[in-house]
Amino acid sequence: SFQETTRVLTEAAIMGKRDDLRGLKENVIVGRLIPAGTGMAYHEARKIRENMDDAERRAIAEAEAAELAGETEEVATAEGESEGEAPSGAGTVTE
Repeated sequence: SFQETTRVLTEAAIMGKRDDLRGLKENVIVGRLIPAGTGMAYHEARKIRENMDDAERRAIAEAEAAELAGETEEVATAEGESEGEAPSGAGTVTE
């Protein structure tokens, strides 16, 4: 019950103990975001992003940019071939 949870949290606070507040009742009592529901994944990802250092952020951003550049190149090549352009290397004579 909520009364029991309140008693336990109060005693823990008085004794200087720590509680990670992972349960629903504890979070409702202290007015925090409840760790459940459809928004939980967003908040977990947000916490992870906040804890990353700058080097990790740069590495991820560079990897995403490289991936997007590769996709853009593939689309441009596919569009060029569909418009009737000869694929690169076609029509060249080599001896």
